[in-house]
Amino acid sequence: MEIPEPRISVPETAKKGDVIEIRTLINHVMHNGYNYDRDGQIIPRHIINTFFVTYNDVEVFRSNMQPGTAENPYVAFFTTATETGKLEFTWLDDDGSVYKRSREITVT
Repeated sequence: MEIPEPRISVPETAKKGDVIEIRTLINHVMHNGYNYDRDGQIIPRHIINTFFVTYNDVEVFRSNMQPGTAENPYVAFFTTATETGKLEFTWLDDDGSVYKRSREITVT
């Protein structure tokens, strides 16, 4: 199976106290476990079930996804720029895969 490459949008810089928008999209089929293939066999559930983001090791966002989540889930949220550092993005897949990416932000 091909490993999805998430798209992440984080401002490179912000002023301390600014509210910033974070956007992500990960390419993933998100099979809900209720559909059938051409041979009439059920397609097993295979979704990204959890997505969370830490900002300098403090969790700032978490989403528990369900079978009704659309293919290639797009998530956008806001957080406050508090200090220069790293945002780490983690997606947990039903098959046990963990996808991680990070972005840096400079706060002035």
